[in-house]
Amino acid sequence: MKTVPKKAKNKSKKQKKKREMANVVQELYQTCSEVFADGDHQIAGYIPPAPDIERLKSVLDRMKPEDLNLSPNMPMFRRSSTAQEASHPRITYIELHECDQFSIGIFCLPPSAVIPLHNHPNMTVFSKLLFGALRIKSYDWVDDGTSSTSKINTGEITHRQDGIRLAKVHMDSDVTSPYNASVLFPAAGGNMHCFTALTACAILDVLGPPYSESEGRHCTFFQDFPYDKFSGGAEELVPTEEEVTKKYAWLQEIEKPEDYIDGGPS
Repeated sequence: MKTVPKKAKNKSKKQKKKREMANVVQELYQTCSEVFADGDHQIAGYIPPAPDIERLKSVLDRMKPEDLNLSPNMPMFRRSSTAQEASHPRITYIELHECDQFSIGIFCLPPSAVIPLHNHPNMTVFSKLLFGALRIKSYDWVDDGTSSTSKINTGEITHRQDGIRLAKVHMDSDVTSPYNASVLFPAAGGNMHCFTALTACAILDVLGPPYSESEGRHCTFFQDFPYDKFSGGAEELVPTEEEVTKKYAWLQEIEKPEDYIDGGPS
């Protein structure tokens, strides 16, 4: 019986791993192509049918870091030795695919790195935490932004004259992998979110459609303020809702933060 050299065995294993990795990525790409095939990216706010959303979620939920050749020990997940980057760790974005209908990419966060609070206008977004622990805070607008007199319950104004708008907290939690893929929608599911890495993290994102300045899908960043930050806020609360200050916040548009990401979408 002929003995296979150890070097040849290792090479065979590496080739098999590459084929498996390629198959997983190909399945994700093919599923995205099918899910977003009927979504005309010119139609604002298109949302894929529920069965398609569940099908894509299922593919993402099965994905593991090794499927994408990722490990927390890689340099982009380590803390920087420089004082500036240690206090504001830079994030690396790896683009896997982008077309008019969808994009696929990976956010690589060192410990303490922050993806600032931002929105996803007229987009459906799938996020899968591949490894690590992450703090997620997300919001949805209380109204659609078309009226300055919109109210909740007993007359709470949702717009201020200075452009600050009222948002409802969708999620404010720490999550740890393995964690199933989350989905946000144009007006629900936490369309505006902020991620803070508690450990080194990898987040696989699918955006459908991707950001596009020419088609009105501009990424806007926000600063959030507690509900009672502004005068009159506390007096407007519904008396029976003691936790209302935890459920709402004011959001103000800000300039895009500089130098927080390498190669990210915009």
